[in-house]
Amino acid sequence: MKKLLLITLLLALLISCEDTKNSKTNTFENSFEKQIDAIELSKLVESKPIKSKIKLTEANAVSFLTAYGKENLENKVRVTSPYGIIDIELFKDTPLHRANFIYLVKQKYFDNTFLHRVVPNFIIQAGSSDLKSTFKKRAVIGNDYRIPYEKGNGRTHSYGTVSGAKEYRENPDKKTSPYEFFIYLGPKTSNTHLNGNYTIYGKVIKGMDVVERLSELPSDDEDWPLNNIYIKAEIIN
Repeated sequence: MKKLLLITLLLALLISCEDTKNSKTNTFENSFEKQIDAIELSKLVESKPIKSKIKLTEANAVSFLTAYGKENLENKVRVTSPYGIIDIELFKDTPLHRANFIYLVKQKYFDNTFLHRVVPNFIIQAGSSDLKSTFKKRAVIGNDYRIPYEKGNGRTHSYGTVSGAKEYRENPDKKTSPYEFFIYLGPKTSNTHLNGNYTIYGKVIKGMDVVERLSELPSDDEDWPLNNIYIKAEIIN
């Protein structure tokens, strides 16, 4: 009888331990799911663009950005990624590009776009995504405008410069695609095909260590990171 009671107690103890283990595992999984849900909800809230006052086109972009730049003088932006922050100073001698970047930040365009190209010792590129929210934002702001090339002070690509991406086809004037930008990491020996062809309109003033880490992320054959790297941007001055 005593042996039977002892065996019963041992079995109860084992079952209790197993239940506790399962309970801890389930708690972790549930909290993780809640965390993901919270992040997704946050994305939906943050990604709503401010209603644009005007739809930008090739015909009105220069006049709009010129006027907007005179009224919005900010020139420092913080880009936040899962790997840390990158602070950017925009140059005043590239006024159209500065105004455009500030406008997009205030429209919350960059929120929940991706870092979509990473090349170690060369560049990281951001400002696009395959999400519907990004296409919707572009539709509201304007799908059919580009920014004229701005020489600035004739600076060349160097470690930490920020430039506008552009389309090669039918673009002899080197106009910039307004939504995407890249940060240069490479040596000066790698910049000859970039200099004079892309508008350099800013520089990283804090966070190049973050840029370095991002550039080394695993990527596919087209340099797209294997995991989506979300960013957001805000004015810091």
